[in-house]
Amino acid sequence: MEDGAEKASSLRWKLLRQALLRRRPPNSSGDSSEISIKRVSRKAKRGFNLIPCQLADDADAEKDSDSSPSSTTKQSKDATLCFTLPVDEAPKLFLTQRVNNVADLSDFEFCNKHEIDNTGLVCQWPSEEVLAYFCLSHADMFRSKRVIELGSGYGLAALVIAAVAEASEIVISDGNAQVVNYIERNIEINSGAFGDTKVKPMMLHWNQDEISNISYSFDLIVASDCTFFKEFHKGLAQLVKCLLKKVGPSEALLFSPKRGDSLDKFLEEIKENGLRVSVTENYDVEIWRRHQSFVNGDDSWPSYEKDHCYPLLVRIMR
Repeated sequence: MEDGAEKASSLRWKLLRQALLRRRPPNSSGDSSEISIKRVSRKAKRGFNLIPCQLADDADAEKDSDSSPSSTTKQSKDATLCFTLPVDEAPKLFLTQRVNNVADLSDFEFCNKHEIDNTGLVCQWPSEEVLAYFCLSHADMFRSKRVIELGSGYGLAALVIAAVAEASEIVISDGNAQVVNYIERNIEINSGAFGDTKVKPMMLHWNQDEISNISYSFDLIVASDCTFFKEFHKGLAQLVKCLLKKVGPSEALLFSPKRGDSLDKFLEEIKENGLRVSVTENYDVEIWRRHQSFVNGDDSWPSYEKDHCYPLLVRIMR
């Protein structure tokens, strides 16, 4: 997956192969809750683990939601995680997502048919949690702002902003219709946590021709690990330029690992679109501390590689 010349479709089929070959967890040994959480796509043992989470049952989710019980019923291929935000008086957040021992061939057929990416269904990637934690630690910057998350996957970062930052509006977007369905469910189950903030899902392709209804209307754009596929760079850079407000301050916050020359190539596209950019390596004390721990051999993430795992903070401005 490190070869930038590989096409997105090839990468999707590799992910499918890995999912199909993955051994099922044991049924009778060890702590049952620990075994269960390993089945969830978030890969809890291979992330920064900045926001505590545990598996939730339907009763827990319904108790904290304004939605009807029927809307939180999970299919067998799904699990719901409860995130406890590490700030005082913050509400719990519930995210329904795929478990990692379930792979549907139809998912990949759907993606190939519509020429879209499948990574949002695979798991909640570590960079998304880093983005969510950063937004949680810098909630003031989102107050009364209109915000959109691009390529959001299950929507953790945008939901964190909606729950704690008193933003005026949050749009949670992805280009995969199956992922957007999960976003809709996660918005509904957490609707009681948003206060006066308007939160809505959106299907949004980065090379979409017609977005006039949302052009030049956002104060802030957030995204995580969205620069992996080089064939999407041009569309993403143009979309960022098109979404940022022209009047008043506006910026995009992207958290992306370098991944060889992939990030550098994307930054070239950003500059070609006449936008200003800065890249910061050490942007948060706690995230940096955990990064250094992994670099120095913390065995909770044995395959950790700085180039592919640690997201840099990319700020883009007009």
